[in-house]
Amino acid sequence: MSCYRRPRLPGATVFFTVNLADRSSALLVREVAALRLAVMQTRAQRPFKVDAWVVLPDHMHCIWTLPAGDADYSTRMGAIKGRFSRAVGHGDRRPSHIARREAGVWQRRFWEHHIRNDAEYTALMEYCRINPAKHGLVDDPADWPYSSFR
Repeated sequence: MSCYRRPRLPGATVFFTVNLADRSSALLVREVAALRLAVMQTRAQRPFKVDAWVVLPDHMHCIWTLPAGDADYSTRMGAIKGRFSRAVGHGDRRPSHIARREAGVWQRRFWEHHIRNDAEYTALMEYCRINPAKHGLVDDPADWPYSSFR
């Protein structure tokens, strides 16, 4: 099994991509209220700043800034994914999901990138903003209702 090593930089600004297990699903926009609640509850327990967030039908992108002295974004993302999964129920579960007590809603891992400079920050903010148009969901990104840019 692969051993993923993630950076541990307190107070970092981090870009995430998180995918549903079923990439043909529209679960995230259908159940966006449950996702918002999961984020709100997680932020109440483990604060972080939301710089950007865009929710598409089968995946989401976000940029967070962690508090000074705190590098634990994995626990936060795991809590959001877990709360959302409990709220919406199980997806299609393979034996490996059952063995690991997973709901089968999300892909197991998420992709993260620590933002190193202002140019990266600007580019990734723009990537989040235009993503609904890139996927053909709207012509104008400002029309997408599930975005922090709205």
